[in-house]
Amino acid sequence: MTDQDTRYEAVCSRDARFDGAFFFAVETTGIYCRPSCPAVTPKRRNVRFFATAAAAQGSGFRACRRCRPDATPGSADWNVRADVVGRAMRLIGDGVVDREGVAGLAVRLGYSARQVQRQLTAEVGAGPVALARAQRAHTARVLLQTTGLPVTEIAFAAGFSSVRQFNDTIRAVYASTPTELRAAVRTSRRTATPAAGIPLRLAHRGPYHAGAVFDLLAAEAVPGVEEVSGPAGGRTYRRTLRLPYGTGIVAVDERPGDPGRAALAVHPGGWLDARLHLTDPRDLTTAVQRLRRLFDLDADPYAVDERLAADPRLAPLVAARPGLRAPGAADPEEYAVRALVGRDPVGPAAGTAVAPGEGRRVWERLVRAHGKALDSPCGALTHLFPEPAALSEAPGPLGVLATALADGAVRLDPGADRDDAQAALLALPGLDGRTVAAIRARALGDPDVAPPGADVPDSWRPWRTYALHHLRAAEEPHVLD
Repeated sequence: MTDQDTRYEAVCSRDARFDGAFFFAVETTGIYCRPSCPAVTPKRRNVRFFATAAAAQGSGFRACRRCRPDATPGSADWNVRADVVGRAMRLIGDGVVDREGVAGLAVRLGYSARQVQRQLTAEVGAGPVALARAQRAHTARVLLQTTGLPVTEIAFAAGFSSVRQFNDTIRAVYASTPTELRAAVRTSRRTATPAAGIPLRLAHRGPYHAGAVFDLLAAEAVPGVEEVSGPAGGRTYRRTLRLPYGTGIVAVDERPGDPGRAALAVHPGGWLDARLHLTDPRDLTTAVQRLRRLFDLDADPYAVDERLAADPRLAPLVAARPGLRAPGAADPEEYAVRALVGRDPVGPAAGTAVAPGEGRRVWERLVRAHGKALDSPCGALTHLFPEPAALSEAPGPLGVLATALADGAVRLDPGADRDDAQAALLALPGLDGRTVAAIRARALGDPDVAPPGADVPDSWRPWRTYALHHLRAAEEPHVLD
């Protein structure tokens, strides 16, 4: 939505479809909100629009306490766009600025820091430092309101360089002190430490067809690293994560009941309940973003379903599964290894080298032989998936791929150029076009991938990845023959 009058209409109708796509601020109150905010609609002359929460904060507005605009789903644009702005936004979301600074972000993008600053400011109204600051504020609020960690520890865990900077930012963004933010929630909702688990609600817009996502995750779960337990409609997905500062165990619950097609136009969205156990709370932002990519929580189901439902072949499938998502990967490098050694027997661009079911056994043997055991196993979760360096001496294509991932010859991080990554993967021995297509769709989160030879018309662009998930969910495997 680029026309400001159209945006104002969305605000007047409290249209949740645009939560996260833009924000509006009210000059008379100094507050910024999401489009669906339930407060009284302000007069048009008092409203300003912003592409990001960081841009609104940079203009002196503070977050609304009613609609909590900082907790909206991320903009779906950053999933789709492959340009430098889209790549930069994905990297910032992953915490790269906090870990490596603006200089590190610029190196990963292949641009100068000045160019990155200029392009981000022009498109989203804020530079990388301001975007990272807004993200740190959100992380701090989550830790304040869900854990009993001391305020000083939260300041550094959220990425702030000093307690003073932390206090000033919280006051500017939320018009509250850290102590006041913490007092706003009941003590019973807080855990003593992140080791006891940080409870979160992972927001999404529109309908979410959770059943198909959990079916896929259950079918491809790697023993020791992942598990899906519970009855259909109330399952829990758990897995281990290797993170920048430590390790984590995450659990995400399936929300029963998929909305019907009639609800698609008005469904306001919802969330998946999650709990994160982290050895280092500085990994919270990164862990959350990886879960959001895995569960495809920032997608725009309205745009996807509208385009695909226009095709007679897909229309009944979309009607049956509104809000079907295209899951990504919690660890892109892990997924690339799995796609190669198991030929991804259940993914949307599956290969045929390994029989269904055998892929999981291959992955399990790999984990047992090369994965790092957890210091404290948690039920069936006992290991981290092997990192590429641990597999670099493996014979054949696996060793070549692992070496390329370990030394950076192939990059699959959130800011990787998808075309460059695909070309680099195809140049490696043992990786055919279908396997590389699976990696591009899942590890790189490309919403518009069709494996070589698949019956996928151009009219399904830019959502061909979603179309393939619809066909597979409807048990039409011949689409890949």
